[in-house]
Amino acid sequence: MATQAKDYYKILGVAENASADEIRKAYRKLAKEHHPDANAGDPRSTEKFKEVSEAHGVLSDPDKRKKYDRVRKYGGLGAFGPGQPGGAAGGAGNFKFEDLSDLGGIGGIFSSIFDFGKKAKPEREGPKRGRNVEYLVTVPLRTAARGGRVAVTVPINEECATCDGNGAAPGTSLKRCPECEGRGEVTFGQGGFSVTRPCPVCVRRGMVPETPCSSCSGRGQVNSRRKLSVKVPAGVENGSRVRISGKGERGPGGGTAGDLIIKFQVDPDRFFTRDGLDLACEVPINVAQAILGSKVKVRTIGGNKVVLRIPPGTQSGTTFRIRGQGIRRGENRGDQLVKVVVETPDLSGDGLKTVKDLAQQEGLSY
Repeated sequence: MATQAKDYYKILGVAENASADEIRKAYRKLAKEHHPDANAGDPRSTEKFKEVSEAHGVLSDPDKRKKYDRVRKYGGLGAFGPGQPGGAAGGAGNFKFEDLSDLGGIGGIFSSIFDFGKKAKPEREGPKRGRNVEYLVTVPLRTAARGGRVAVTVPINEECATCDGNGAAPGTSLKRCPECEGRGEVTFGQGGFSVTRPCPVCVRRGMVPETPCSSCSGRGQVNSRRKLSVKVPAGVENGSRVRISGKGERGPGGGTAGDLIIKFQVDPDRFFTRDGLDLACEVPINVAQAILGSKVKVRTIGGNKVVLRIPPGTQSGTTFRIRGQGIRRGENRGDQLVKVVVETPDLSGDGLKTVKDLAQQEGLSY
């Protein structure tokens, strides 16, 4: 009886036409649920984690997935299980995938994704660069327009100071990982289909602590919060980024730290709205100011006030431009656009009578 190969789509719980994003989301959900750190001492969860990792390793790689789907199309992998021609047992010594060349190249497909149980030679890890960390920082429009500095507290993984990052309690030692036998990687598969993944127990280190460190539970890392003063370049907008070298996660094995990437989000302002490098605002004036003309003080993004001259007969909605009071970016500087809005008073008594007399005198209908 042939051994049926695992259905990776069923393992991840996705359809055969699932998108790469759907496969990634399904893997993250299942990996989190069955990760050994969250299910200590549960061999079933460890085995499930292996299956999920194996399935993701194939379906997340477009080339491997394409080959896997083509194999399934030609009758499935079970046809090549133990006891079948070309399987892991029986005729495996005499059968060659090149003999399947008349099936449109399927022999090459099998040859490229099956390794007949050969053990991969994992690379021994030395010092590696730490991962980059991206962090979203919200800044007020005034800071974005003029530049400045903001204080941020970034959550980040740090090497455990108690165990110096090796995961072992002080005074105890490390031992070879029983899961991967010190290789740092595990190979799993069925019927000759083999996938090599990082070991879920030792997380590719090849060693595990005899007694886990109480500060980091044997992980070698702890979650910490790093306080920084970040420079905000003048003119940043939503999505702008700055990179701070060496402020990301520390590299394993004594490697260099990654970078911290700050992504900016600009808070809307109650008075100003942004239009490229220009800043727009609205200023109310009364009827007398609009008819007779006036001078009004207008606040700028820098906190100062400038005097704006309103000519006689100004209509509501007229926009005035104040040069050089917009957003600064390098050598460029935008303007401030001031829209005046005429407010009509609610009159009664003598005031209302005066307006009516004026209307009749000027021939204005109402």
